[in-house]
Amino acid sequence: MKLTLVTGLTGLILLATIVELLRRRQLREKYGMLWLGVLVIVIPLSLFPRLLDNVAGFFGVVSGVSLVLFLGIVFLLLVCVHLSWEVSALEEETRTLAEDFALLRAEIDAERAARLADGAQVTAATRDELVSHDG
Repeated sequence: MKLTLVTGLTGLILLATIVELLRRRQLREKYGMLWLGVLVIVIPLSLFPRLLDNVAGFFGVVSGVSLVLFLGIVFLLLVCVHLSWEVSALEEETRTLAEDFALLRAEIDAERAARLADGAQVTAATRDELVSHDG
């Protein structure tokens, strides 16, 4: 009975935490929905442990605990694959942004150099005019 109570309370605390993170926009909706979906499954199974044994029996697994461990490992592997995919996409985006930034920086430097060269020519022409007029 204690384990059922602790597991149920833990699920409810996690539910409140996920909802609060979503409310504060500290967790993106797609991840929030994923964790809310997990909690919708975990909370009823934690409150009714015999239901877990019935589900395990339906799938031909001897113990409900074995089923939970297996599904937990599969779920975590899927989360890892998804996060690896997200990181790869972000790395590609970062590389593209760095290349674009380098090109823009090169353009700005070239324009700045052209302005300085034009300014130096104007200054030299003005100096030559002053010397020729004073003469």
